[in-house]
Amino acid sequence: MAAEKLDFESILSKLESLVEQMENTETDLEDSLGAFEEGIGLTRKAQKILSDAEQRVQILLDEKGEMTTEKFPGDEDSE
Repeated sequence: MAAEKLDFESILSKLESLVEQMENTETDLEDSLGAFEEGIGLTRKAQKILSDAEQRVQILLDEKGEMTTEKFPGDEDSE
């Protein structure tokens, strides 16, 4: 599975499966540590995907070298 490239949704699904497995079954320490290690690796991959997406959004919103804040429809000023 090391060479398998997972998208964000697949990573979340796998993480949920690992958590469910650890919560609903009696696993020995070695299996639990293996699942934990796999989960940490998946979490790091998910964080990288989110970070890359955030960078892409920042590039798309960048105007004249300065970041601009864009309001979403429905957002209102509290002033």
